[in-house]
Amino acid sequence: MSVPLMQQARVGAYVMKQKLKGNKHYPLVLMLEPLFKCNLACAGCGKIDYPKPILDKRLSVKDCLEAVDECGAPIVAIPGGEPLIHKEIGEIVEGIVARKKYVSLCTNALLLEKKLHLFKPSPFLFFSVHLDGLKDHHDKSVCQTGVYDRAISAIKAAQAKGFQVNANATIFDGHAPEDIAKFLDMTTEMGVNVSISPGFMYERAPDQESFLSRRKTKQLFREVFKHGKGRKWKLSHSTLFLDFLAGNQEYMCTPWGMPTRNVFGWQKPCYLLGEGYVSTYKELIETTDWEAYGTGRYEKCANCMAHCGFEPTAALDATANPLKALAVAIRGVKTDGDFAPEIDLTHARKADYDLHEEHVAKVMKDIHAPKVAAE
Repeated sequence: MSVPLMQQARVGAYVMKQKLKGNKHYPLVLMLEPLFKCNLACAGCGKIDYPKPILDKRLSVKDCLEAVDECGAPIVAIPGGEPLIHKEIGEIVEGIVARKKYVSLCTNALLLEKKLHLFKPSPFLFFSVHLDGLKDHHDKSVCQTGVYDRAISAIKAAQAKGFQVNANATIFDGHAPEDIAKFLDMTTEMGVNVSISPGFMYERAPDQESFLSRRKTKQLFREVFKHGKGRKWKLSHSTLFLDFLAGNQEYMCTPWGMPTRNVFGWQKPCYLLGEGYVSTYKELIETTDWEAYGTGRYEKCANCMAHCGFEPTAALDATANPLKALAVAIRGVKTDGDFAPEIDLTHARKADYDLHEEHVAKVMKDIHAPKVAAE
């Protein structure tokens, strides 16, 4: 694990404070999406399939900082879309850093070198550059040649100016474990921490064939971690989450651990599923039927093992069972033997695939309403 000690200490203290208060539903990371628009169109992405008027919508600086204050999470991740397209992204990041929140600014890095002047190096700021593997694999994943080279150049430029840089790797079916290991060797040599997670099966992603099942995810990561024996990869995860990826922990997700605020409002129930939106964080926590979602509960969650749902679970498990976490940290991730029992999927609630179209239609109607009224 390669999370800075100061960040670990702050987050640990925050968790203990929430437990002492008796809070059950509390956030660890705010997923703040200031826009959906992107300058890439990746085949595995289900985040940018919106009409142009919605892609043109932006959260203001005020909207973003109010969400940070309202939520109270110690870490703020800024995904998208591509956040660097937002004209006020520098002000947004500056305001969050001033609150001494850890900021992970997610980017495909195509604009990073051009926009570096908008930011100041800080122990509270990390650039999280999207890299899905080595050159050929990454460029294939993002459906555009040359993106890998530009991302590597941007990482080096940011490091040269004193910024902390992480890589965010989404893993799909067909990615050879030895190639993933070579990728992790490369990022380690560059001094870049890596967040790694299987891709979520977005219902609107153009490519529906490349997502990993849970079983395939476990088998793949066991093979990857076998290659990692004796290597000091810089992985930005708890050891229990990595153990979960290798099929050694039976976890349910913690969807409130990483709540999402975007141009629609606070998204129910999590970053990956948009099944409704409310206007306040309080309303999100109090009105979401959390028991209706998760593996074995809802069909859309069947194969999910993404870090945004299960890293909070692993972190809470580590806090509740520190000796268990220490044991895994000492022995390393188990790469052989039986898998942990799998969750029964037979009683899961059927997926509702009409919600997205209904919501988009409502938002488009609201956008066009002033024009209709003016006529």
